[in-house]
Amino acid sequence: MDYIAALTPSAVMAVAFTALIVTIVKSQGGPNKAKEDAVVDAAHARAEAAARKGDARA
Repeated sequence: MDYIAALTPSAVMAVAFTALIVTIVKSQGGPNKAKEDAVVDAAHARAEAAARKGDARA
């Protein structure tokens, strides 16, 4: 019975990891993709604007 106790945590972690990967793959794209892309683009634009503003001062 010790071998079952030794293998159980590994099996549980393997199942949890597989579920995590499946969830990540399923959440890619879809109706929220455009919204997520817009948020990233806005953050990138703010970072570029801040970098340009810092260059103008130098």
